[in-house]
Amino acid sequence: MMKNILLILALAIFTFTVTAQKNTITTFILVRHAEKGSDGTKDPDLKPEGIERAARLSVMLNNIPVDAIYSTNFKRTKNTVLPFASTKGLSVKMYEAFKEEEIDSMLKKHSGGTVLISGHSNNIPWIANLLIGKQEYSDFNDDYGNIFIVSVVEKGKLAKVTLLRY
Repeated sequence: MMKNILLILALAIFTFTVTAQKNTITTFILVRHAEKGSDGTKDPDLKPEGIERAARLSVMLNNIPVDAIYSTNFKRTKNTVLPFASTKGLSVKMYEAFKEEEIDSMLKKHSGGTVLISGHSNNIPWIANLLIGKQEYSDFNDDYGNIFIVSVVEKGKLAKVTLLRY
């Protein structure tokens, strides 16, 4: 199954690359945090199932070159991408949700590269919609397995989304 997911991802990126011709493509991998615990605080850590999902994400993305990893400043979002960051020797940088200028900054700073972003049920679809320039995706319910792969040539005008599950 992992090979199928990677094949679909590679095919989507290749198809978009041919379409975009010689323009620079920046790829965003957008994930909602894994299953969170409930400790009575606003910042719970991951449940055991969430820790397992974070490990699966790391394995799934292992062969994908990533230039930067971003997370909101919560344990659950950071710990979702931390296993992958550790295997790649990258730090997890913080971003503030729903700040268009932060996404624009990532797009500019990592132009032509690949960025992994960990967020929440409401801001991950928001980022995808921002990058494609239309309201196509709504907030997630209790679904933790979606991954948006957004290939962007020009924000809001020339962008393609591939939706995967892990």
